[in-house]
Amino acid sequence: QVQLRESGGGSVQAGGSLRLSCTFSGYTWSHYCVGWFRQAPGKEREGVASIDGGGRTTYSDSVKGRFTISKDNANDTLYLQMNSLKPEDAAMYYCAAAPLDCYSGPWWRGGRAVRWGQGTQVIVSS
Repeated sequence: QVQLRESGGGSVQAGGSLRLSCTFSGYTWSHYCVGWFRQAPGKEREGVASIDGGGRTTYSDSVKGRFTISKDNANDTLYLQMNSLKPEDAAMYYCAAAPLDCYSGPWWRGGRAVRWGQGTQVIVSS
């Protein structure tokens, strides 16, 4: 059973930085796409960034160049470094994992195969 737990959310002013963490258990890194999604009030959930078993990363256009996803295989931890935060980045951020191709529609749509953490709130004030 895959289990995920996020931490690191909080409140920051626009232009600031936060680092989110997610600890994993119950699966093998190399077989999964792992990453981050977010959902703001009144909006649909959207994919933010992903990293596959080979370390290849993908980002949504809205965060490219500002956010960096990384993972520490030894400690079963996924990170999202968020820099130059904007008010529109404010959302609940969810860690996710699935035995899917990180470039696939089912991953980016957050389909049935995706397992979720409980979420961590990010607030960005202008």
